Amino acid sequence: MNPKIAVLVPCYNEALTIEKVVKDFQHYIPEAEIFVYDNNSKDATVEIATKAGAIVGNEKKQGKANVVFRMFREIDADLYIMIDGDDTYPVECIRDMVNQFIENKCDMLVGDRLSNKSYKKENKRAFHNFGNNLVRNLINIFFGSELRDILSGYRIFSRKFVKNYASSIKGFELETDLSIYALHYGLTIEEYSINYRDRPEGSVSKLNTFTDGFKVIKLFFNLVRLYKPLLFFGMVSIILFVLGILFMIIPIREYFEYQYVYKVPTLIFSIMLIIVSILSLATGLILDNISIIDKKNFKVRYNNTN
Repeated sequence: MNPKIAVLVPCYNEALTIEKVVKDFQHYIPEAEIFVYDNNSKDATVEIATKAGAIVGNEKKQGKANVVFRMFREIDADLYIMIDGDDTYPVECIRDMVNQFIENKCDMLVGDRLSNKSYKKENKRAFHNFGNNLVRNLINIFFGSELRDILSGYRIFSRKFVKNYASSIKGFELETDLSIYALHYGLTIEEYSINYRDRPEGSVSKLNTFTDGFKVIKLFFNLVRLYKPLLFFGMVSIILFVLGILFMIIPIREYFEYQYVYKVPTLIFSIMLIIVSILSLATGLILDNISIIDKKNFKVRYNNTN
């Protein structure tokens, strides 16, 4: 049986490009239903998408993640294609992407913009390439993966992934969260190299390089704390323990030299650091056991999802 395919296009002020995105999907994968969900656009995005033949919805809570969460809840399909409405991702390769996704029984397939250097060549925004590489390297190191593009907004998901995915984020941190979520639960992720193109003239990016970049980095460390608590709290424990030992050197040296400790506050502070270090390690061990149980429960729930 052919899978029911849904194309998910979250939009905010994309009147200039949304018609082309919709028309491209109608041409290259005509059996798919195309859903455009608007996020309080001030331009004619809704009218143009409706006229182009898309099924149009709305999400009043601002933020890309809020839009995608609503689409995940409301739209029923076997296979979900998520893409931005800014016409920066190629649609002509979508059939090959879908075939790879189905043949390899993926949970998530990511359109990789970085391997062929097309993003570096096309993107004109300062520090975006640096930010992409930084986030990718951090995630690959902490989660032991070899992903090439963490922040791509062009993805294909299985029904199981969509119906089990949950998060509390709101905005452009979505792609980072999706990637780490899949890595944490051991889901099948593959990538497909695509030719990224920059926005057409007149189309404006909604991303703020520094503000959104900070949010992504903050999210990364929060997710490390959530998904790898023993690693996170273990590192905190080591840092506090080393600091505690360093501060303790002074009163210990005084004791051996004078048989008396003059810097009592320093001694107390060092002991407090070591105690907090031990508590941090204990916290990591407890939360790590909870995380292991959560993974087991997730696998049962995931396998039982129709």
